[in-house]
Amino acid sequence: MQDFLTGIAFLLIIEGLVYALAPRFLVDMARLLPSIPERQLRVFGLAAIALGVVLVWLIRG
Repeated sequence: MQDFLTGIAFLLIIEGLVYALAPRFLVDMARLLPSIPERQLRVFGLAAIALGVVLVWLIRG
């Protein structure tokens, strides 16, 4: 459970950094998202999940 909460904390830190350091980029990205096909967003999301799982496996392995 401690590892899970640490992961959530890091997620919040990284997301907060994006808002603090590059708010214009975030706004531009939010405008761009509706024009990206749903299938492509899904594929990118699944790829990000797979990469995250592999990284955790390599770090913890």
